[in-house]
Amino acid sequence: MPCLMVLLALCVPRVVIVLLWLFTHWFSGIFHIALWPVLGFIFLPTTLLWYTAVHHWFHGQWTLIPIIGIVIALLIDLSPASGRRRAYVR
Repeated sequence: MPCLMVLLALCVPRVVIVLLWLFTHWFSGIFHIALWPVLGFIFLPTTLLWYTAVHHWFHGQWTLIPIIGIVIALLIDLSPASGRRRAYVR
C-alpha cells in the first residue's frame, strides 16, 4: 500500500494530499498557519508532500537524504514538463 501511495504522489500529488487530509492526521501539528499548506497545495504539491514526509519519517531532521529529496521534489514541481503534461490531458 505505501508503494501505491508513492506512485500516486508522483502522478497526482494533489489527489494524494486530499486523501491524506481527509483520512489521516498526516498534516496535523506540522504547520502553525493554514496558509502554507494551501499555498503548497496550489503551487508545489510534491514539495509539500515531501516536506510533511520528512517531518513524519525523519522526525524533522534535515540530513542529506531529506535535502536531496526536497531538491528532487522542487525540480518535479518546477519542471516545464509538468505544464505540458497538464495540457495534453483530456
